[in-house]
Amino acid sequence: MNQIKVKLTSIIAALLLVSCSDYLDINENPNKPSEVPMSLLMAHASYRTGDNIQRVGNITSYYVQYLASPNAFGSKDVQDATAFDETWQELYRMMSDVSDIMTLADEQNAPHYKGTAEVLMAVNLGLTIDLWGDLPYSEAFTGEYLKPVYDDDQSLYDVLRSLLDDALVDLNAASSELAPGTDDFIYGGDVDKWKKLAYSIKARYLLHATATGDASTSDVLAAVDNGILLNIDNGAIVYSDQGFDVYNPWAKVAIDQESAILDGWISEQLADAMNGTTYGVVDPRLPFLMSATDDGEFIGVPNGEGRGTNVDISGDRSVISRETYYAANTSPILIITAAETRFIEAEAALAAGNKSRAYDAYLAGIDAHMRMVGVESVDITTYITNATVSVGEDNLTLALIMKEKYVALYLSPETWNDARRFDYQYKDMTIPANLNPDLNGSYIRRLIYPDSETSRNSDNVPSVTLLDRIWWDE
Repeated sequence: MNQIKVKLTSIIAALLLVSCSDYLDINENPNKPSEVPMSLLMAHASYRTGDNIQRVGNITSYYVQYLASPNAFGSKDVQDATAFDETWQELYRMMSDVSDIMTLADEQNAPHYKGTAEVLMAVNLGLTIDLWGDLPYSEAFTGEYLKPVYDDDQSLYDVLRSLLDDALVDLNAASSELAPGTDDFIYGGDVDKWKKLAYSIKARYLLHATATGDASTSDVLAAVDNGILLNIDNGAIVYSDQGFDVYNPWAKVAIDQESAILDGWISEQLADAMNGTTYGVVDPRLPFLMSATDDGEFIGVPNGEGRGTNVDISGDRSVISRETYYAANTSPILIITAAETRFIEAEAALAAGNKSRAYDAYLAGIDAHMRMVGVESVDITTYITNATVSVGEDNLTLALIMKEKYVALYLSPETWNDARRFDYQYKDMTIPANLNPDLNGSYIRRLIYPDSETSRNSDNVPSVTLLDRIWWDE
């Protein structure tokens, strides 16, 4: 891990050059992969994928009420129709770079590079599908189409599975002429860990599809068995303390907060879910996720309503802080973790009727997350043995699993997928004040397409509203 951090500081200038010159819109000619070394593309892709995860999380964290605007009528807070062009463009620029790695890997007989690239493609493509649904993909990266067609979102989930299955084949190749090393900011070229990552991501996407009958709980559990089950294997993107450009992107939000820019305020929903108000038990992870107020309390802001009068811009409400696990300068951005994998296991096992496995996985998910963020063992034991948590396998419910997963996936884009699958049925979660009237009193289900697409590819862009559902949410 230290070697990866050193490598980061030595090539950051090159990364910035790639980010300026190698990001191309999908409606323009594609990159010529021979112009950029595969190792530099891998460094860029493995590192900047974390920025994309955070960029998406800084949208969805308002929809699931991790975050709230300190002012009433905040656009994300009230779930307005927002185009989010930059997020779309960065996701596609990343997928274009990853597509180039895949092409180069084929040319240079480097299946281990290709396998890692296929996993990264699945991560970025999955983020994009789950935000917008139908997308350009089959015609997006060839350079032959100025106006690529939109592929059906259900068929794109088949692409996700194929990418991950192909990645596992490539990562299992007995030899590779070239292979990732310190240009890999996730695992430093550890192929075995990349395979576990692929399996856990596969379990995530299979879980989405179980409600439609397009995947089974046994499919999910088979992927879990080969996935990330220990924190040491977590898919975590490394950041550095060598300057603002290489800080964790949530740290940049915290820095804005320190400078009195109104961003990164904690929602009342999350604070109350952890401070004893909603569930009657104080969660020891509170100080690892958010700041305390000047009075030592953990208090959030009601979504859509704002912080109210006589509330200071700092100190009176909980915010994202660089003193926490998630927003220090060198905090990792998490792709998927042992905790998430265990909660996927718990949900699938419960649906399959295997209560014993579900309960063990539920408790293991809590334990894994608490240990990951740094909670002391005695506090873990106190929390897990609380009667509201240790309910026994016969009393385990989907609501309990989702409650604990909600905390363990703090700031993750995946929680919006969970919220939609769970129909937002978290205890005491309520529609934001001043909700966008076009939603007719319902929660947002998807994003509208970016202005860049509706203006330049209007013949192919689907006509959608914020209430139209992604295929697995129907």
